[in-house]
Amino acid sequence: MFTDPRLQIFDNLSTAVLAFDTELRLIAINPAGEQMLQTGQRSIAGKNISKLLPRGKQLKKVLERTLNRAQSFSARGVHLAIAPGKVIVVDCFVTPMYEGSEIVGLLVEMNQIDRLLRLTRDESALDRHEANRAILKGLAHEIKNPLGGLRGAAQLLQQELQSKELKEYTRIIIHEADRLRTLVDRMMGPTQPLQHAPVNIHDVFQHVRKLLLAENTVGLTIQCDYDPSLPEFIGDKEQMIQAVLNIARNAIQAMNGKGKLIFRSRISRQFTIGHKRYRLVLRAEIEDNGPGIAPEMLDAIFYPLVSGRPEGTGLGLAIAQDVINKHGGLVEAKSQPGQTVFTIYLPLENGDD
Repeated sequence: MFTDPRLQIFDNLSTAVLAFDTELRLIAINPAGEQMLQTGQRSIAGKNISKLLPRGKQLKKVLERTLNRAQSFSARGVHLAIAPGKVIVVDCFVTPMYEGSEIVGLLVEMNQIDRLLRLTRDESALDRHEANRAILKGLAHEIKNPLGGLRGAAQLLQQELQSKELKEYTRIIIHEADRLRTLVDRMMGPTQPLQHAPVNIHDVFQHVRKLLLAENTVGLTIQCDYDPSLPEFIGDKEQMIQAVLNIARNAIQAMNGKGKLIFRSRISRQFTIGHKRYRLVLRAEIEDNGPGIAPEMLDAIFYPLVSGRPEGTGLGLAIAQDVINKHGGLVEAKSQPGQTVFTIYLPLENGDD
């Protein structure tokens, strides 16, 4: 946070802003900066840029140039390693801070450009989801109507037949018609309206954890990494359990029932979902150490009937996405061999258009 009244306006910006002294030690950071670097001011205050961002040599050079030449500089496409295996790409603008004619520090503004790309991708994904639902709704109507007629005709024919062998054929027709109708219903996801009530994401995780450990008694471990300060969100607990369960089961199947799952909860600030920006967003992660998702499959895994397994139906993740979207949220997937992470974002308040 900025304690200088002249700089407190930066606390309300969605852009990350950091202040350094002339020794390149961090003296202040706004909430958006804490979110970007995934840390808090108390743990990083006073750190030199070299310790704050050990792989931020490009940024350090820009800061030093600004001090030496006493003029503003910018740098585009700067890669910053903010955590093990976590690299972000930012555009930076560095400005000297003066007291009289003397430079007393540097003000650094950072825009995360890979986040902007994510926003564009997420908006496109939400639009595609809505379009897919409209297509599926029309398709379901066109399939279920003739199925009803087919089933009814088979029932009437069954009543007229005397032969048990021939009745077996009508029984098969009725059974397959019912199976297709069930498949179409599953493609549409939960049709019942959400039962809105306060929901604790940790209760959802713990319920799913118990179910999974009961189903997989050998070879599976589930680690919990929770932020106990997270508030509740308004949603449908039963449908959220189904969404998390579908994602977790998909991960376990990819690991052939043996491996490690991590249920993680955090909070994100100044986060955009679709066309709305939220001050606070719940971030729930389901991570596995399985073989990963093939790159060519990653953009299609949330589509109905798309599965990387020969025996898979391709409906579990599509249903999970539908439930999360109905809650005003978003689900993303990132994968590499040995680490796949599904991240669920759920708003904790009304957004700003």
